[in-house]
Amino acid sequence: MNGKISLDTNIVIRLLKNDKAVINLLSHKSMTYLPVPVIAELLFAAQNLGRPKENLKTYNEFIDTCSVLNIT
Repeated sequence: MNGKISLDTNIVIRLLKNDKAVINLLSHKSMTYLPVPVIAELLFAAQNLGRPKENLKTYNEFIDTCSVLNIT
């Protein structure tokens, strides 16, 4: 494998909930990508769940660690 991975929303949520299987898989990757629709879904969820300020902070910090895949 080439060390790169693109994540979907479900995997990001599992990662942020400290899912050991997801953490183990991603620990072997050198580059993590997030497609723009995944970022939109995460931000929408963060604003519409309980504790939106805390959720937005957590999600934005994670998004900042990833590379964005634009829609083309």
